[in-house]
Amino acid sequence: MSDQYQHRAARSFETLAIHAGQEADPLTGAVVPPIYQVSTFKQDGVGGLRGGYEYSRSANPTRTALEENLAALEGGRRGLAFASGLAAEDCLLRSLLVPGDHVVIPNDAYGGTFRLFAKVVERWGVEWSVADSSDPAAVRGALRPRTKMVWVETPSNPLLGITDIAAVAEIAHTAGARLVVDNTFASPYLQQPLALGADVVVHSMTKYMGGHSDVVGGALVVNDDALGEELAFHQNAMGAIAGPFDSWLVLRGLKTLAVRMDRHTANAERVVELLASHPKVSHVYYPGLAEHPGHDIAAKQMRAHGGMVSFRVAGGEQAAVDVCNRAELFTLGESLGGVESLIEHPGRMTHASVAGSALEVPADLVRLSVGIEAVEDLLADLSAALG
Repeated sequence: MSDQYQHRAARSFETLAIHAGQEADPLTGAVVPPIYQVSTFKQDGVGGLRGGYEYSRSANPTRTALEENLAALEGGRRGLAFASGLAAEDCLLRSLLVPGDHVVIPNDAYGGTFRLFAKVVERWGVEWSVADSSDPAAVRGALRPRTKMVWVETPSNPLLGITDIAAVAEIAHTAGARLVVDNTFASPYLQQPLALGADVVVHSMTKYMGGHSDVVGGALVVNDDALGEELAFHQNAMGAIAGPFDSWLVLRGLKTLAVRMDRHTANAERVVELLASHPKVSHVYYPGLAEHPGHDIAAKQMRAHGGMVSFRVAGGEQAAVDVCNRAELFTLGESLGGVESLIEHPGRMTHASVAGSALEVPADLVRLSVGIEAVEDLLADLSAALG
């Protein structure tokens, strides 16, 4: 472990979010990393690179600052920033898998991830199967001789399922497979999968990391130098990198991640109280509820339960759609993790691609991304939308 890594690990999350990878500019003293909106860099003679920079697909100082920050926040050794969360996933899968390999994916996965496996990865000759990742025995039972990767989301999208990361990591490693954890819903502030045994952490930086619904990006973070080098090679070779302005926007968002997540969580807990006692709500999915099957595991591996809430409407699919349409302060839209509250119908929106599959979501399901507005206003809006 390098001295820099040890020194970084000793600092608190909030301090790292503001300072890691973001030394003052040596030329001007600017305390925020500049946006290096350039494609190429002057060389001091052939091969004489200044700071290792030659072409912005390979490396860019603004992206470097973000990637160092990502690694610090996840407690990893290498962070990599991409043009989107799915671009990060695509790079990961094509870097580590070959035809004939097998992947176990969760039965409650983001629709875009499922689509990537079912419509793209499968065409490369990579096989996949579905398991309930909240049940370690089910994961173990889904393993095959050619299983090279186990993929989980925790909390999952959109049913807020919880996976015991340490338990599934042991199962995967015993079988010679890597564990990949999509940590988007939790963010590195609430959960750090690498410390629990994961090999790779995946993020859609579009969500809580950016935090303001103004940037699209993705990230991979690993704790193994050799694996980091392999992924960095493919990141450059495949080219779906985060641009300098997008990198700067995510860096700006990460500075306030801790305080935002505290507020997202506090507001979500109040929303859950309302929903749990409402006669038109038949079920609430939130790991902070004592009756949630993953409540104890979430308490063990998460700092808090986050700002995502899903619930089922007693009147069925059309009633759920009507709730989405009646909401005003909760904006009807896809995505999540921004400062503003969002509402959506997963079956017709974010998870339409899993219709008819083992990952199909309930038709009466509504998903909320609870923002940081005044919670009394959110409760009033949601009460009106429920009628």
